[in-house]
Amino acid sequence: MKLWGGRFETGPSEVFERFGRSLDFDKILIDVDLRGSAAHARGLRKIGILSEGECRRLVEALEGLREEARDDAFFNNAAEEDVHTVVIRKLKELVGAELADKIHTGRSRNDQVSLDVRLWLRERIDEGRRLLTGLMEELLRLAGKYPRAIIPGYTHTRRAQPVLWPHYLLAYFEMFSRDCERLGEARKRVNVMPLGSGALAGSGFPVDREMIARELGFEAVTRNSMDASGDRDFMLDFEHAANLVMLHLSRLAEDWILYTGEEYGWMDLGDGVTSGSSMMPQKRNPDSLELIRGKAGRVFGNYLALLVTMKGLPMTYNRDMQEDKEPLFDVARQMLASLEMARAVVETASLKEEAARAAAEESWAVATDLADALARKGMPFHRAHKVVGRLVLESVREGKSAKDWSGESLAAFAPEFTADMAALLDPGEGLKTREIVGGTGPKAVAAALEEAQARLKQMKC
Repeated sequence: MKLWGGRFETGPSEVFERFGRSLDFDKILIDVDLRGSAAHARGLRKIGILSEGECRRLVEALEGLREEARDDAFFNNAAEEDVHTVVIRKLKELVGAELADKIHTGRSRNDQVSLDVRLWLRERIDEGRRLLTGLMEELLRLAGKYPRAIIPGYTHTRRAQPVLWPHYLLAYFEMFSRDCERLGEARKRVNVMPLGSGALAGSGFPVDREMIARELGFEAVTRNSMDASGDRDFMLDFEHAANLVMLHLSRLAEDWILYTGEEYGWMDLGDGVTSGSSMMPQKRNPDSLELIRGKAGRVFGNYLALLVTMKGLPMTYNRDMQEDKEPLFDVARQMLASLEMARAVVETASLKEEAARAAAEESWAVATDLADALARKGMPFHRAHKVVGRLVLESVREGKSAKDWSGESLAAFAPEFTADMAALLDPGEGLKTREIVGGTGPKAVAAALEEAQARLKQMKC
């Protein structure tokens, strides 16, 4: 069954039918398509295209199809090209062809598809934000489990400065907080109602667009019918936000793949999120995190695919835009699955406090604390940097770590050092000098945790 055909002497070829068929992937839109059609029917009733009885019969049939569509068998043996024509066929079976055909009055598949995708995507965004806040909640719980633990912070994958474990986790909390905001911003642009735009020039019937928008929970209606017909910016906005979610998840995954490995060895993951080797009995692989990291590349590719599809299209709708859906659906699916997986990983994660502290102590991660101490005594920082750099070089040559030095030996090495500076050889002491807002000082981190908890309560979807 086609929604067009009078202009044509023959039907499309079998090759073209098969090539252009989208039902295999756009059937995911069935529920929102039925909801949108019910709202459109009520709009047609208001302007007299449908009688009260006709509207009631159509809406009841559409609601019944929503129930039926929950069964996977709903699409069995469907030969139609897309989800919309399946709905029309089933409507005709329920209410008759004459009444069913009225449902498309004043509506094009162009604005119908845009409506469906916006409704569907709005729900995926809401789900994504819920999963994000759940992940953030788990990060704060894990931070509170080891409130005073010290770990090495890294730059260039080399030990750099000691930081508190909660400070490290709060860094990811901030990333995911921005992601939640970005998804919220994308939702605002998704949540604009396009129905009434027609194919490109607007509907020829005075449907009450604002009424339909209110019924479907939209905040506004589109302002220009041509723009609405060719617009996929709202999808790109979502995919951009989803790409950053995946980027941040991938960075967390990379960290924890390293930190749980033997070379770092100061974190562990539960059995439920790791797997073994078919050959090597000793292996305990972080496959959950590797999959998250791998899926990030897949999501990035989908985003690029839509950008390239859209970049050269003339006004307004072009059939190329059918290619928007599979990448969009996959981006949403992979992002949601990855967020769910990440939360499960965080729930099982544990910190080996002594090993993490030893990693900070065994390196010269306290070097900056010593240089800062010299600068506080009046020495220009560049000179202090050189003095401490020479101390580190001497230690490396002699196989000494920071804890092998004392106040006396420091003063003997360089008179600029005073006995009290030896306390800074303990990474926990240097942390106390970093109480600036946003720093890793214990008081600053405690305040940041409290503030993060308060923000999370406001974010909860």
